[in-house]
Amino acid sequence: MKKVDLPKKIPIFPLSNFIIFPKTTVPLNIFEPRYIEMINESMKSNKLIGMIQPKNSINNQSQPNLYDIGCLGKITSFKETEDGRYIIELKGLIRFEIIEEIKSDKKYREFEVNFQNFYQDFNEKKEELKFSDLELIFKDLKFKDFNSKLSILPILIISYLKLYFLINSLILFFFSVEL
Repeated sequence: MKKVDLPKKIPIFPLSNFIIFPKTTVPLNIFEPRYIEMINESMKSNKLIGMIQPKNSINNQSQPNLYDIGCLGKITSFKETEDGRYIIELKGLIRFEIIEEIKSDKKYREFEVNFQNFYQDFNEKKEELKFSDLELIFKDLKFKDFNSKLSILPILIISYLKLYFLINSLILFFFSVEL
C-alpha cells in the first residue's frame, strides 16, 4: 500500500488485551453483530480496519475511551462459520493516530486518523524473528556447567514463548472476547 492510498477515515475494532503490529498477521473471531456489519462493509470496499486498545477493559461499555495510537490492518483471509461468525486474518500495515471520532448511524465506530508519524512502518527492511533465531541467541547464553540451575533458563524461556504464542492463537480461534 502506498501513502497516497491510505484512508482518511477507518472503522475501528477496539479489543482489550490484544494488539496488532505492522507486518504481523493475526487470526480474529468476529461474532458481535456490530463487528459483523463492520467486516461486511470492509469486505465490500478496501478490506481495511483499525485495531486499537480501549483504555479500560470494562466489558459492558459499548463505547469505551480508546488509546490514541492503533494499527491499520487489511483482511487477508475470510471464512464464515455455520453459526454466522467470521474467522478472519488481519495483517498489520501501519500505525495510526486518532484525530477525532466521526459521528454516524453505524453500529460500529469510525475515526478520522493520521498516519504521518508512522510512514517508516512501510520500510521493506525485514525484521522477522523466528523461534529458531531465539534458540540460536539463547544457545550462546548457556553455561558450560550443566549442573548450574541457570543453564536451563534459556530453554525455559524458549519453551515459555512457544507455549505463550500457541495458547494465544488457540484462545483467539476458539473463544471470543465480549467487548
